[in-house]
Amino acid sequence: MRLAFLLVFCSVLSACGSAPSRDASVDTLMKRYDGDGPGASLLVIRDGVPLVRRGYGFADAEHRVPASPQTDYRLASVTKQFTATAILLLAQDGRLSLDDRVRRWLPSLPAAADAITLRQLLSHQGGLIDYEDIMAADTRVPLRDRDVLALLEKTDHLYFAPGTSYRYSNGGYAMLALVVERASGMPFQDFLRQRIFLTLGMTNTLAYVTEGPSVPHRAFGYSEEGGHWVRTDQSMTSSVLGDGGIYSSIDDLARWDAALYDNRLLSDASRKAAFTPWTATDDPTVAYGYGWRMTGETLWHSGETIGFRNVIVRYPKRHLTVVLLSNRNDPEPYRTALAIGDLFR
Repeated sequence: MRLAFLLVFCSVLSACGSAPSRDASVDTLMKRYDGDGPGASLLVIRDGVPLVRRGYGFADAEHRVPASPQTDYRLASVTKQFTATAILLLAQDGRLSLDDRVRRWLPSLPAAADAITLRQLLSHQGGLIDYEDIMAADTRVPLRDRDVLALLEKTDHLYFAPGTSYRYSNGGYAMLALVVERASGMPFQDFLRQRIFLTLGMTNTLAYVTEGPSVPHRAFGYSEEGGHWVRTDQSMTSSVLGDGGIYSSIDDLARWDAALYDNRLLSDASRKAAFTPWTATDDPTVAYGYGWRMTGETLWHSGETIGFRNVIVRYPKRHLTVVLLSNRNDPEPYRTALAIGDLFR
């Protein structure tokens, strides 16, 4: 499969000199998303100008609603950069410090968590036990962030001493969402809306809760089973907001990307902190900041959940960004996004 992808990539590179041929090369790389099944939306933007902005396949396969630049996908772990930004905004406000112990804000966490700081949760160095591994196998009501806290309250041990290692932690980001609520005095979804989404004009982006507004232009997730696409839109962890609950579109993420170059949201110091490689990860080519991975010249993050696979790859020195959002469990989009980014060097 990897060899086939490389052969396709090499063939499109040889034909990507002019804009029309480059567009054709992009479509070739995106071919798996096109057609009658669930699809994807793709954005390539440089210096604020969209070079590619289009949809492939369907956002709702049963009703044959095409994917478009306005389609809202569940971002899964791409959400983490927004959760991290919420914490950084509150630090700018003086409402909290990144060096606060998490138990200052969530005192019901067990004593084993006493030394964990917000800074360590942001960079996955807290050592919290994975909540997906301790939730009941027969769970029938979707978990919320507060339910993750309830699980962790009963688990008085860690994987390692805080700050001594790295382990990717969805639960850590659920705890950060709860800290945002405690420090701001408002629900996490409302803080995101007021301080980030409305500020940037991301009017179709939201952290989805069942009692709140519906998702506009919603894509539904699908998984391939036995050669057919089956709707697999939600799991028992899909309602946890801090680690993966935001829905957004490539059009709104263009606004998000623009804000990461200036001070309209975060100060220079806060952006520098978010994009600093604070820790090595389990991949020797990747470091982690606050809600961002770093590899070579790129800042990126992927997001995977039942029925959705997404990625944002930023090349800050080139002012180039590739966003690929999809409502299907396959293919994995990171390598495709890198290949598309290479077409625009």
